[in-house]
Amino acid sequence: MILVRGSGGGTDLTGTVFERGEEPPTYKGAPDEDAAYVWVCDSFYQVESGGSPLLVEGEEIRVAFEEPMPRGFDTRDRAVAAAREHVRTQFARIGVDPDDVEIEVTKADPA
Repeated sequence: MILVRGSGGGTDLTGTVFERGEEPPTYKGAPDEDAAYVWVCDSFYQVESGGSPLLVEGEEIRVAFEEPMPRGFDTRDRAVAAAREHVRTQFARIGVDPDDVEIEVTKADPA
């Protein structure tokens, strides 16, 4: 597993790239099981009411989550590039400048 973590506005978001041979989650909308790399991460957006509280840049906002949509890729580079873009997009949706988001890509410790 490859973890892709974004940090910005005082909050974090981490998604996972599953590699061939690893078991990504299976549910409606999951990519073809033959994909070499599968990216899975939450998607969310800011709402006026309801949702869950989230502290961003010192201010509490409300966010609603969408069902994660796994995406399959043929190469690691394409999967990680899409993961980086997805994370930056989620931050933009809650008012954090995507250019201010720090992205860290690490190999998950299998232990």
